[in-house]
Amino acid sequence: MAVPDAIVIGAGPNGLAAAIVLARAGRRVVVYEAQADVGGGCKSEPLTLPGFVHDVCSSIHPMAVGSPFFRTLPLADYGLEWIEPPAMVAHPFDEGPAAIVERSLERTAEHLGIDDEAYRRLMGPIVESWSRLEDALLGPPRLPRHPIDLARFGIVALQSADRLARARFAGARARSLLAGLAAHSMVPLDVAPSGAVGLVLTAVAHVGGWPFPRGGAQRLSDALAGYLRSLGGEIVTSAPVTAIEDLPPARAVLCDLSPKPLLAVAGRVLPESYKRRLGTYRYGMGAFKVDWALDAPIPWRDPTVARAGTVHVGGSLEEIAASERDAWEGRVTDRPFVLLAQHTLFDPSRAPAGRHTAWTYCHVPHGSAADRLAAIEAQIERFAPGFRERVLARHVITPAEFERRNPSLVGGDIAMGVTDLRQMIARPTLRWYRTPRRGLYLCSAATPPGVGVHGMCGYHAAMAALRDQGE
Repeated sequence: MAVPDAIVIGAGPNGLAAAIVLARAGRRVVVYEAQADVGGGCKSEPLTLPGFVHDVCSSIHPMAVGSPFFRTLPLADYGLEWIEPPAMVAHPFDEGPAAIVERSLERTAEHLGIDDEAYRRLMGPIVESWSRLEDALLGPPRLPRHPIDLARFGIVALQSADRLARARFAGARARSLLAGLAAHSMVPLDVAPSGAVGLVLTAVAHVGGWPFPRGGAQRLSDALAGYLRSLGGEIVTSAPVTAIEDLPPARAVLCDLSPKPLLAVAGRVLPESYKRRLGTYRYGMGAFKVDWALDAPIPWRDPTVARAGTVHVGGSLEEIAASERDAWEGRVTDRPFVLLAQHTLFDPSRAPAGRHTAWTYCHVPHGSAADRLAAIEAQIERFAPGFRERVLARHVITPAEFERRNPSLVGGDIAMGVTDLRQMIARPTLRWYRTPRRGLYLCSAATPPGVGVHGMCGYHAAMAALRDQGE
């Protein structure tokens, strides 16, 4: 290949998205990936037994199917097929039926009893205005195209999930459902803007669903890589970049890295003032992940839970809030909030005939070495008695293993940095994608809009690079 116009470090979804933007603009692009396969946090491996496909990190992809950039790409032509379960999310309880998030807002509301109308009043306006909100919510802070819609959303969303749930809902079922959705924020539920995260993920469930790729998350990454290659882009795997100075000359270098590995790779070419700011970037809670090979589906006490691809295992708002606060403050709990995916109920290609998989993680203190396997299994047993009897094999990924696999996940922080108000605005600084080094950019989830498999961080970084080049 001729000397590249642009180099991308890292072949995760954001790195591949950035490369695609540049390649579609006619640039010669080469991507360097340290691992043997593309994907970053969006890949699959046979972690337990032969024939079982497990997603290593991200697994359910509501933001991918709803991504304004991914929607413009012909990914189906490169093998990507989305599977949408009958229900998006189930939230079981110790007594009574589970709360279920359906694609239909109306059917979801019907599951919530006394909060039926309150749910409609809260989510209806957000779902109706989503096409006008997504541009602002999935980009850097800037003047919005639809300020009235964004202001209405902000009045509701810019508060903690705990406060929002208690103010809007009278019953424990709706409050707990919102708590589980908001806990994806990886900040305590009494910290803003955890409420916004819960509202966005709920709205996306009604607008585009919570699907996942048939055959594993790797299929999404492979489709992005396949399309990039069709545009003339080159991907070099098993090629770690340890020093920015060692790269061939290029007009732009885009780094799908969080601040700590960026400093390791490019610290020698960055000014001290910028390095100090990156050094104050805050990483948050870690993740402790478990995958299982099962000889049968999870035996949920409430069989309606088997309709959902994602299950929030944690009980009440109060329990979930306590679990997240403990992890944030460096404590472990006997009852962690567990996020679970059950793909093989809807995608039998991920396991041998008649067998199943389960994918889970819980939040733990940053860099924690605590073993959470027994606590996670106890939480599942709480709502699915007999679960352990169906386990054929287990595989654990600790926070340290997450960081070993992907140095951007510092301390096991799969969000690549705290997502509170401060770091949603200055992510990682107010330069966002640009650095003081001419032609050097950040395109990871440590830039706006942050965590999620949506490619928008890569898209915005590449657009910034093109603008700087006069395009």
